[in-house]
Amino acid sequence: MLSVVGCLIDTHDVRLVVLAASVCTLSALTTVCIVSHARRASVWLQGGWLAVAAFAGGSGIWATHFIAMLAFAPGVPGGYDVALTILSLVIAILFVGSGVSLSILVGGNRASWAGGAVLGLGIAAMHYTGMAAYDVAGHKAWEPATVALSLALGAVLGGAALAVRFEGSGLKRQIPAAILLVLAICSHHFTAMGAVTVTPDPTVQVSEAAVSNTWLAMAVALASFAILLLAAAALALDIRDRRQASLEDDRLRSLANAAVEGLVVCTGETIVTANNSFARLVGLPQEALAGASLWTFLPDEGGRRAIFGRPERPVEADLRQAGGGVIPVEVIVQPVRHAGRPQYAIAVRDLRARRQAERQIHFLAHHDPLTGLANRASFAKRLDQEMRAAEAGHRKLAVLCLDLDRFKEVNDLFGHAAGDAMLESVARIVSGELADHQMMARLGGDEFAVLTLCEGPSEAGRLAERILDALRRGSTDEGGPQIATSIGIALYPDDGHDRASLLNDADTALYRAKAEGRGTYRFFEAKMGAEVRERRSLEYDLRHAVARGEMGLVYQPQTQVGTGAVMGFEALLRWKHPERGAISPAVFVPVAEESDIIIQIGEWVLREACREAASWSRPLSIAVNVSAVQIHSPHLVGLVHEVLLQTGLTPSRLEIEVTETALVRDPNRALLTLRQLKALGLRIAMDDFGTGYSSLSNLRSFPFDKIKIDGSFVRAVDSNEQTAAIVRSVLGLGRGLGLPVLAEGVETEAELRFLAAERCDAAQGYLMGRPAPIRQFAQYTHGTVPLDDRERERA
Repeated sequence: MLSVVGCLIDTHDVRLVVLAASVCTLSALTTVCIVSHARRASVWLQGGWLAVAAFAGGSGIWATHFIAMLAFAPGVPGGYDVALTILSLVIAILFVGSGVSLSILVGGNRASWAGGAVLGLGIAAMHYTGMAAYDVAGHKAWEPATVALSLALGAVLGGAALAVRFEGSGLKRQIPAAILLVLAICSHHFTAMGAVTVTPDPTVQVSEAAVSNTWLAMAVALASFAILLLAAAALALDIRDRRQASLEDDRLRSLANAAVEGLVVCTGETIVTANNSFARLVGLPQEALAGASLWTFLPDEGGRRAIFGRPERPVEADLRQAGGGVIPVEVIVQPVRHAGRPQYAIAVRDLRARRQAERQIHFLAHHDPLTGLANRASFAKRLDQEMRAAEAGHRKLAVLCLDLDRFKEVNDLFGHAAGDAMLESVARIVSGELADHQMMARLGGDEFAVLTLCEGPSEAGRLAERILDALRRGSTDEGGPQIATSIGIALYPDDGHDRASLLNDADTALYRAKAEGRGTYRFFEAKMGAEVRERRSLEYDLRHAVARGEMGLVYQPQTQVGTGAVMGFEALLRWKHPERGAISPAVFVPVAEESDIIIQIGEWVLREACREAASWSRPLSIAVNVSAVQIHSPHLVGLVHEVLLQTGLTPSRLEIEVTETALVRDPNRALLTLRQLKALGLRIAMDDFGTGYSSLSNLRSFPFDKIKIDGSFVRAVDSNEQTAAIVRSVLGLGRGLGLPVLAEGVETEAELRFLAAERCDAAQGYLMGRPAPIRQFAQYTHGTVPLDDRERERA
């Protein structure tokens, strides 16, 4: 070491040494920049860049050596052999080219170290060839240990120069490698120079062909100029590449940030860059992601193997967020090359919205969207499972079918929003009465079902009572329309051995509950099946009766009690079935009202009766019964107005008969309808007076023009004191309110004489005329029978 330091201080011109170091630094930086650029270049261009790097590096090493040789002053004459000098330049270029080619073309850390070692050995080969070209008037002696040290320094530092990797951009990445290359060249040169000893010998003559220091200086100047040109070109190229790379990176980053999905570029597991979407997914700033490990956010090892084992195919995985949360994502990996290196482009798609949609679709597939209850399919599946379990465990099941009474009227009167609210209330109230092992489902419309294990009918009956009581209390507490429900119950295996028969039996029991008063529950009985089938067959035929011309009207006269003069007629509906024959209104009218067929039939009756009355030459009145369903229909008033206009019937001749039961269900709605009908000019009669439970309040509240005493009070009125007292009271009430009273069901002269004695206004019954086709009363409608006082007024 002391010989090296002494050689540097004692036998070298320090100024030229500094110049040599400067040229070495410039050439090293040039070489490193070109090598860095060659790493990023395409395969087709790498050969050219490697040749430039070899020339720049080799020339720089050669120039450094010979500038330092110009600084070397051993005190004896000397010169340089031309051939060996040129050969040293070629050796430097070839070794540098081989080293950088091995580092770049093979790739990897080992190849970089090996390539750097070749470059270092090239420095030594060039140096010792150059020293062999040095022709001096004396003898050169070499110290082996120092020579070995120079070789080691060149190889190790040369390997480090090509293998080193530093963070940063542009020259920041190249300067460390350039410093190591400068150290490799300079340390080798001056160590090798310290290993040589020159002993002067006057007898040794310098060859005349040897190049003098002057010519060597010119050659070195040309080499240095070439290095300067290459350095300027490399620097310009590096600046241009950095600008283009920056613009390209900005453009790619902008495009990546515009993507909705998360995008990540990785080298191995290290994140190079990521877009804003991925940063939002993991909950970190975008700048903090560069250099982070991808495995931090994809912790599942099995998921990672699936992702990178199936490139270009989507793989579902869990993404860990910075806050510790985990979200489902879909990951797609695409191998790419970026900046000349193999990398991975990874797309990360947030699956939370899709999972939520899938859960919603699954929920809707098995539940009713309005009430949130299980739907028919889910109920059927659960019923099958419970039936198999009950059979294996020798247990019983109960199926309760619930149906809301008069639900269509709620929709018609208050709107579908009120109907939906009622369905939601039913679901909430009934569900609150059920245990965890019991299930409620909405089968469709206003039909619900409850499934429960039970010990027997008594337990199922108690559940039905709790449900009915809860619905009554719930509708009172919440306000709004009254919830009325009927329940049918069927037991497994007593009533049915399969799902279809069990549901059908429960439905049959439900119809019986409705037929027997509603608001109650009934168990299935075997005889119900035939009755329900008969009722459904009747309902089916009733729906087509009007279109098939099976319906007809008969008319019964209404007369003055005192004079016997006909005042008008009541239109009565009759159904002649082609197979069953004449069917009583007492049989088919309740069926029509329960199934809402009464709306269609009632419209036909009104049109036919008004059309017939408008054709009479005498202005007799026509009375038409209107059911409770029609009274609560929002279309009744418009229908009556339309019929009067189409038929031309004078409104005062039309009398609408309404029973008391049609008023109590929704008094406010009924009152509004009756007032609108009165505004059209027609008259309103209370039919079957006395059979309801609020007759007096109804007479006070509603705009009636007539009272009709039910025939059950008129029968035997002449011989039954209690019945006579009731009739006298009604007649007195009518006189007090100024309302005419008509007695129905008059069949004997004695009954008529009693009514006359009590000053009843009008009568109707078999005694005055049985219901018959209107042609049998032509003498009244078109004949010469004298008009009574009221007819004269209407005429």
